[in-house]
Amino acid sequence: MNRTTRLLFVFMVISTSAFSQVVRKYSNDFLEIGVGARGLGMSNAQVATADDVYASYYNPAGLVNIPNTFQLGFMHNEYFAGIAKYDYLTVAIPVTPKKRVIGFSFYRFGIDDIPNTLFLIQPDGSINYNNITSFSSADYAFMFHYAQTLPIPGLSIGGSAKIIYRQVGSFAKAYGFGLDAGLQYQVKNWHVGLMAQDVSSTFDAWYMSFTDAEKQILLQTNNQLPSNSLEVTTPLITLAGAYEGVIIKSAKNRLSLLPEIDLGFTTDGQRNVLLSAKPISMDLRGGLELKYSPAKDIDLVLRGGFGNLQRATNELGKETFIVSPSIGAGIHIKIVSIDYALTNLTTISTSSDGAGLYSNVISVRVDINKKQKE
Repeated sequence: MNRTTRLLFVFMVISTSAFSQVVRKYSNDFLEIGVGARGLGMSNAQVATADDVYASYYNPAGLVNIPNTFQLGFMHNEYFAGIAKYDYLTVAIPVTPKKRVIGFSFYRFGIDDIPNTLFLIQPDGSINYNNITSFSSADYAFMFHYAQTLPIPGLSIGGSAKIIYRQVGSFAKAYGFGLDAGLQYQVKNWHVGLMAQDVSSTFDAWYMSFTDAEKQILLQTNNQLPSNSLEVTTPLITLAGAYEGVIIKSAKNRLSLLPEIDLGFTTDGQRNVLLSAKPISMDLRGGLELKYSPAKDIDLVLRGGFGNLQRATNELGKETFIVSPSIGAGIHIKIVSIDYALTNLTTISTSSDGAGLYSNVISVRVDINKKQKE
């Protein structure tokens, strides 16, 4: 057992003894939304083919395909009518071209200006609006990535170490740590990917910090006082396959079609997905990308995808499957790529017909410096 493994083991033992431990299906679910309009336009079916800076999320092994000396990606999105804000920033730097890459990612998903009405009603029963304050509830993630090729041609591996910080005003904070690992293999036009998200299980330790006055009001209003706890996010294993078919290829232009299918295996108990079982359930998502390159360093792209398959009961009492489709488009000119997606950012459909909360997503990728010589 090496030093890192010993430290992780000690952290787990101490955390388990100090907090009540709970395995939650949707712990750290802000990290399941997806990033980048390319991936979101294909319903996050990217594990086998992610090959740019956004691969740091979908499969860090794909970072080895970056041809530039530096790539930067960023995304900002708002949904629930602008109430929730989702920001993402990622960078990747090849240390050795086509062989070793390091990267860093930052996530923030938060709701700001939430009214705190705990002290709105005073002890004498009167209402004092001056006692209303506001707070934010936000989730943060900081990730460090590494990827490298292996001696077997077409094979690469990658991993991510993530630090989680979650804050609910002055009432509660959580700190977490976890690891992801991925693999990609390409032979001719075939792509295979394997991604193990939270492969170490991710542990979030929650610390409550309510004041005595706040506790008293919560108890008087028949609310249960939350206590320190340890949330455990169990592994999500995704196996993916894709094939890139070239429709037109000439000296002037190129037209290709790239379909991908991802199978996601959750390990946190039974879920309402394609194949529901205990303790492992299997979900299915797929994406399609049509890319046209009319000239060098220019790409025009159309995308589509499906995901979020769930069982539902219609008005006639018949059980059926519902699905959330996604569409998208993109343009790449020299060093800049701009992508758009219309997608359901929630992990659960909100109605029996599959209608969810659809959002418009725009993301940008910038390629810095000239392409490196291999």
